[in-house]
Amino acid sequence: MRALHVWLAWVVVVVTLLTGIWSAIAHRRPELRNRALVPAIYVSWVLTVLQVTVGVIVLQSESLEVDGLHTFYGFLAMASIAIIYSYRQQIPQWEYLLYGAGNLFIMGLALRAVVL
Repeated sequence: MRALHVWLAWVVVVVTLLTGIWSAIAHRRPELRNRALVPAIYVSWVLTVLQVTVGVIVLQSESLEVDGLHTFYGFLAMASIAIIYSYRQQIPQWEYLLYGAGNLFIMGLALRAVVL
């Protein structure tokens, strides 16, 4: 299960990086706002929540001691998803920039958690 947690962490880093860049560019280039963008963003968020869930399962099943910042970054990533999702309709003219910056922030948190 720990190997899944490590592998999934890198998947989250790559997917959130790609969707973050795609969304940020789509803010300026509307032709990139195709039908696949928002579902790709949601997939990156689901992967992030799955990653945190697997991490909690690993902690509980293996009774590990981890750095407090590692768990903080995981839960901060989940909180970030909730904040991004809640703001998406309040600022429709900045929606794709919000997705881009938000996913890049989540990617940074995931990368930092991997390094710890």
